[in-house]
Amino acid sequence: MIHESIVKSLLEEAGIKINGNNPYDVYVNNERFYRRVLSQGSLGLGESYMEGWWNCKNLDEFFYKILRSQIDDRVKSWRVAPRILKAIVLNLGNKKHSFDIGKSHYDIGNEFYQNMLDKRLVYSCGYWEEAETLDNAQEAKLDLVCKKLNLKQGMKILDIGCGWGAFMKYASEKYGVKGVGITISKEQVKLGQELCRGLPVEIRLKDYRDLDGKFDCIVSIGMFEHVGYKNYRTYMEIVYRLLDDNGLFLLHTIGGNKSTITTDSWMNKYIFPGGMLPSIKQIGASIEGLFVMEDWHNFSADYDKTLIAWYKNFERNWDKIKSNYNKRFYRMWKYYLLCCAGTFRARKNQLWQIVFSKKGVLKGYESIR
Repeated sequence: MIHESIVKSLLEEAGIKINGNNPYDVYVNNERFYRRVLSQGSLGLGESYMEGWWNCKNLDEFFYKILRSQIDDRVKSWRVAPRILKAIVLNLGNKKHSFDIGKSHYDIGNEFYQNMLDKRLVYSCGYWEEAETLDNAQEAKLDLVCKKLNLKQGMKILDIGCGWGAFMKYASEKYGVKGVGITISKEQVKLGQELCRGLPVEIRLKDYRDLDGKFDCIVSIGMFEHVGYKNYRTYMEIVYRLLDDNGLFLLHTIGGNKSTITTDSWMNKYIFPGGMLPSIKQIGASIEGLFVMEDWHNFSADYDKTLIAWYKNFERNWDKIKSNYNKRFYRMWKYYLLCCAGTFRARKNQLWQIVFSKKGVLKGYESIR
């Protein structure tokens, strides 16, 4: 079959064999796999895995080898064109759609995330510089953010995309600050308010465009990926308006090596609808005339470690939660976590912490690592 021959040839360029003996090799269960991958690209690859058409012992290594060899750029589907047109015509990050991601991804069950994440429920990259466990890596990341913002007791801070309130809780307990966190997930608000009870912390169900007030510092950890390229400038203008003139803003975001207006088709359909990764160029354009960039820290290799730790928790605790989900969901989530680990291992995606000021820190900003 010509489709089988083409796929085998492409995979061999990445050092991957069909039905080979290496843990990153592919075992095909359905011969229709080849035509589907060539015609549908990443969507066909992901959906066929969810349906059991193919297996791989180490998906993370499979994706690492695919992405590092760059053969993914050679398998483009004609179905991409309508997505690009849709992204140009529509604003999928507008307020009407902003809560869709909360319902489809973050509201799948607090118990699910409690069995996958660390004890503080931090759903973003950990900082593994000196950490040996996921709990330690996430606490190190939270403390790193606090130090980069130079938090002081009594400060009022804003967390845009606060999740279950982990950063606000940590900063309040360790640094004596008070503040507001917002999320678009009802489930996160419910549990977050419970976890932060007794602290001077508010967690609200709110879109960032509806914010008002003034804050000494602003932080956004793992939320900018949901903003959308048409809204980057609006987002930065709102942060500028809310931030005290002498305050700092820390943006923690996954980033891409190229500017784009869409995302991976499988990821868009099943994991993060309407999401996209900003580039350095896009972030730069969004802050021009507003902020001074004080510090840019890339520790994307740490996301590989974080995702593998989440996957191990997911596998270890699956029996506790599987009654609420099905086998297709299990394969989807496994594919998501290990695919993402492979993207960071291959340095296809980056993880940035960027510190901004409004006027520039007098005598210079001291970079914290």
